[in-house]
Amino acid sequence: MRANTFLKIFSAILLATSAIGIESCTKEEDTDNIEEIKAMLDSTRSEQLRYAELNRIAKALHKQSPTDMPLFLTEWVETHPEDPYNAYWLFMVASYYLGGDNAGLENSKPIAEYYFERIIRNYPDLLVNGQSIHFASLEHLIEISKNPSNRIFYFNKLISSFPKNVSKTEMYVRLALEYENEGEWDRALDAYKHFLEQPDASTIQIAGIPDAYANARKMVDFSNSPKNWTFDSLDSLEKAVKNAITRYDWKALDSYRSKVNFFTMSWKTSESDANAQEEFSMRNFMRGNRIRYNMELDESSNSDEAYLRTTGWSTYVNVWYLYFRKVNFPVDPDIHGRWEWAGIYLGEKL
Repeated sequence: MRANTFLKIFSAILLATSAIGIESCTKEEDTDNIEEIKAMLDSTRSEQLRYAELNRIAKALHKQSPTDMPLFLTEWVETHPEDPYNAYWLFMVASYYLGGDNAGLENSKPIAEYYFERIIRNYPDLLVNGQSIHFASLEHLIEISKNPSNRIFYFNKLISSFPKNVSKTEMYVRLALEYENEGEWDRALDAYKHFLEQPDASTIQIAGIPDAYANARKMVDFSNSPKNWTFDSLDSLEKAVKNAITRYDWKALDSYRSKVNFFTMSWKTSESDANAQEEFSMRNFMRGNRIRYNMELDESSNSDEAYLRTTGWSTYVNVWYLYFRKVNFPVDPDIHGRWEWAGIYLGEKL
């Protein structure tokens, strides 16, 4: 998102009068001219001339008495609903409040949010120096707003109305997270699917969202899977795995493993590492070996994840920690909160 868009547009707005040949005045002359121009505004029939005159007033007010500028423009919009440039005037007001911290105004960003919101919901778009007022307003609303429902609307609007101005790949991830915040899990899943369809999904780096691709891939793949390897509790999963090890039943162990994103890696490796998810059968490590497991789960286990220390799998790496975790999949309440055997950590804990 381009945080300085409003500064560029706002500067262009204030300089617009000089672009159409209006000369600058002294402070005293500006004061007289403001009143004169105000008196002539309603009698001005030319939209272009009225636009220039209002710009001239806004420029003078911003220079002489900044707090009067938004009051004048908002009053104008309220009393002249037919003015085709009302989105433009409200953008000037919103930009003023967005930069309020520099002007000594406190808590002015919610006011800016209110006016940017009015622009995109109530007024047709306008171009200023080739830049869309709606697009700039949406950018700032994304930065200001803390309301997930509103942010969902903004991201969808950016994707549908300005697909060439934004990274749709990033927008879909951010949209998915907002849907999650609202508990709209089906829509979040759908947004993740759209994200994965983008050509740069696997390579994009998104500020504040590490491993976006891996997380989206996990969620979508898990959604498409039968999920028939999950257990209703940690206790039932632990007992089943221990029993299979005792009986050297490699087929049972293979069936208990998660069929989506199951990993085997050292403690220093990332789960997203390609080598961490290579397929193999437990048969290759049970035949001819003496496998043992601790009677109790590792002390670092908690209500969401657990570790079972086992030994005897290999002369190269004797110790394996079997990693169990609670399924986090609110899309399906029948699966959410169950337990799965999600991976293996090789070697002693660090």
